[in-house]
Amino acid sequence: MNYDNIIKERVHQYYWEEDLNCATAMLKILAEIFEVKLNLQVIDSAIGMHGAGSFGAQCGLVEGSLMFLGIFGKKQLISHGEIIEKCYNFADKFQKEFGSLLCSELRPEGFKKDNPPHLCEDMTRKAVDFTVNYIMNNNSLSRDCG
Repeated sequence: MNYDNIIKERVHQYYWEEDLNCATAMLKILAEIFEVKLNLQVIDSAIGMHGAGSFGAQCGLVEGSLMFLGIFGKKQLISHGEIIEKCYNFADKFQKEFGSLLCSELRPEGFKKDNPPHLCEDMTRKAVDFTVNYIMNNNSLSRDCG
């Protein structure tokens, strides 16, 4: 199934209409695509996960994906050890694909007061697509996926 349109629509909606950060947008889009109900506390936990509150640390796109891999892995009855392995492999592949795991290196223009909002919209679409493909192409994660 092609998720390009839903990814494009949701990223735009979550950034421009709801002003969500990248980690929260990632979590919500993945939950919608893979039909996972997220507890409000999970959404709340991602409030500061956009490079550690704009500090420039680990990218929220990575953090949101890793959180979702844990949630989805448990839903798929995958062991803790295997979930940890999936997260490691995801981070390795993400770094190879995008060049870094750090927000300060991935974010166009870095963090400046005069930056326009939502600089990472295009990167977010690519990262969501990357994460969806990672899950869909991983046998133990995708066993119940369409």
